[in-house]
Amino acid sequence: MTADQSVATARSDESAETVVEVRDVSRSFGDLSVLEDVSFSVEAGSVACLVGPNGSGKTTLLRILAGLLSPDDGTVSVTGEAGRAVGYLAQQPVFRSQFTVRETIAFYGRLVDAETDVAAILDRVGLSTVAGRRVGALSGGMMRLLGLAQATVGDPPVLVLDEPSSGLDPMMTRRITDVIAGLRQDGDAVLLATHDLRSVERIADEVLVLGRGELVASAPPETVLEETGTATLEDALEKLAGDDGGVQAGIRGGDAA
Repeated sequence: MTADQSVATARSDESAETVVEVRDVSRSFGDLSVLEDVSFSVEAGSVACLVGPNGSGKTTLLRILAGLLSPDDGTVSVTGEAGRAVGYLAQQPVFRSQFTVRETIAFYGRLVDAETDVAAILDRVGLSTVAGRRVGALSGGMMRLLGLAQATVGDPPVLVLDEPSSGLDPMMTRRITDVIAGLRQDGDAVLLATHDLRSVERIADEVLVLGRGELVASAPPETVLEETGTATLEDALEKLAGDDGGVQAGIRGGDAA
């Protein structure tokens, strides 16, 4: 397959449980079409990284998956037995500054129909040592970790994360990436939008490339590189979607079965 053909979804484990199904999702804001016929699936215990230029529709798609927006057309289904189907981390999480870290998670725990082990949640994201610190005294990186902790309250089978390491230093970025890798090992399905392609190379089982609202690639990172004839994901992304978010002629996402 050449770079001017579709990059189709590749699956290494056909027995894995599919927990997210997105089928033909479209969304417009007035006359502006943001998403057009997007289809893909995500399996339990996997990380799918959504990448693409600014304005390609990533945040809109994540908000639809989190139930904060409704698609104009198409369907989104999430399977799982948890009371909370999807945990969501916004790009800029906001919490009550006077609450402590422990109180913040306990507060969100009271909002879900499930017992919440606050200590275990904080340990999972590496915030146990600052459990008594007030939110207003947290660094930007710790705020993102608190956002990750909040997203896991209620043990949702799917975590939707919007730029969880945006603007952070390399050390904190790696720490957050390690936490996400741990969530995958625990069996969670993680879908995250990011511009940090190094993190994508480290943790992605699947790369979903958006260009002007169209899914133009859905495959493991190594497959994307091979089928675009590129050495880095940065080069592959530019070839598939371009800096302006445009879709090159002939490149279309394959069936995201």
